[in-house]
Amino acid sequence: MTDEKKHSAHLNRRQTLMMMGAAGAAGLMGPMAIGRDRAFAANADPSGQLVLAFSQEPTVFNPLMPHIEVDEGLYYAVYDTLFDFDPAGEFFPILAAEVPSVANGGISADGLNWSLKLKEGVTWHDGTPFTAEDVKFSLELTMDPDFRSFRSTGYKLMENITVVSPTELTWTMSEPFAPMAAILASTYIVPKHVFDGVADKNDTILNTAPIGTGPFKFKSRMAGDHIELEANKDYHMDGPFLETLIIKYVPDLNVMYTQFKSGDIDVIGLQYITPDHLEEAEKLEGKTVKVAGTATFESIGLNMTRPQFQELAVRQALYAAIDKTSIIDALYYGVPTPTETYMPQQSYYYNESLPKHEFNIEKANAILDEAGWVKGSDGIREKDGVKLSFSNSTTAGNHLREQAQQFIQQTFAMIGVQMEIKNFPPAVMWGDYWMNSEFDSVVVGLNTLAGADPDTSDYFMSTMSPALGGSGQNTFAYQNPKVDELLTKGAANFVPEERKAIYEEMQAVMRDDLPFLPMFQYAVIKGWKDDVTGPAPNVNNRIDTWNVRDWKRG
Repeated sequence: MTDEKKHSAHLNRRQTLMMMGAAGAAGLMGPMAIGRDRAFAANADPSGQLVLAFSQEPTVFNPLMPHIEVDEGLYYAVYDTLFDFDPAGEFFPILAAEVPSVANGGISADGLNWSLKLKEGVTWHDGTPFTAEDVKFSLELTMDPDFRSFRSTGYKLMENITVVSPTELTWTMSEPFAPMAAILASTYIVPKHVFDGVADKNDTILNTAPIGTGPFKFKSRMAGDHIELEANKDYHMDGPFLETLIIKYVPDLNVMYTQFKSGDIDVIGLQYITPDHLEEAEKLEGKTVKVAGTATFESIGLNMTRPQFQELAVRQALYAAIDKTSIIDALYYGVPTPTETYMPQQSYYYNESLPKHEFNIEKANAILDEAGWVKGSDGIREKDGVKLSFSNSTTAGNHLREQAQQFIQQTFAMIGVQMEIKNFPPAVMWGDYWMNSEFDSVVVGLNTLAGADPDTSDYFMSTMSPALGGSGQNTFAYQNPKVDELLTKGAANFVPEERKAIYEEMQAVMRDDLPFLPMFQYAVIKGWKDDVTGPAPNVNNRIDTWNVRDWKRG
């Protein structure tokens, strides 16, 4: 057998593994169950230390402020949500005593009246009792115009939030909103008392020393290196089982893999093991390595406020000039799956009939010629005083993305487009530069769903762009009235079959409009030492530590 044939068989196996790893996406296959019971054992006697590595440094410690996936790696350890999604897409309670549903009386049949019951005896890390006042405060903080909220979708529909007792609160919705439960499942609750007497709610102790109700307490931080967390021995759920959790930052993915291989890292997290190391990683003694599907997609994101991207013909030509197949096969060893949308392919709401991408330099040149973009003496196209020249940014040290950038830069040059590579360390790249749309274009991986719910208002609704005065994560500054209409329509509909048609249409509209140039859906390669138990893929959450309370050594 030739090396080429060996390589081909290797890729097919990877693709098979990816689909097997994505089997946990069952919750995306249809309507969600909302009232699942779960019994929790008594608290553990925590012991041992675990080092978890991320390629990016968590920098936003208040979970209600704008943040990215890596920040949630810390939040899941320190804070709690009211309830969450398990790998099957079912809700389970955390701070809530039970997940509200129509069946248990927590939600009225019309979806407008909500009643939430909380657990008794929960305390904040500083010993202060947790009550319904904290939940009310957290929900209202997201709507405070003076607070830099990471999301306003859904919350702004909540009215008359009323504390009935220390363990119960109620509210009404101004209109039915199907994704509300999913949004609450990703809402971390913060302590009201730390905001007392604070003039600027954007600047509290949570920004430097977070206080939560979660399984681990914040102990110390060495900026640029690691965060040390210690067990919360008064935790209200089973666990934690670890005495110490170290979150270590290793921006260079090759270095991160080397440290995992040598044993300095116990669990390798975001951005995981890169595909070029997979064959070796699977043979490492004392290590468990698994390929798992995720809801994250990789794309070239465009800042739609830039004049270079205003014309659809430009976006179409750029997309035609990306050789996705070569990037996936040559750089990523065929592990990810090419995609035309933000919706994961395991989702019930995925549109499988979208036009398939075609790499075609001749077609790209013809599109630009017809649109009147003319090459100058320097070979760069220009129209109405605007040059087709822009920067592209991503995380410095992510060698696969950097190689993809160089490849794309070359194919863009073939159509008279100049792309300057301008990369930054993670804390800079995904800080204000990303959140405030200071970039021209980016290579970025995003999970835009609300858990297993298909709503993406926070990322694609016109009013959700911070750069345009909104409160959300529409960093592409994308504005499309039809998309706004479909998002509004989908959020008001509670029938999965009808919602499916709405979100399929939305995907088709966005595929035609191309505010981002979709490349592939992630399949990530996760790894941990054999004496570590607990890590579990969950396509309904954005990062591995969703169940860090369950992780153990030995």
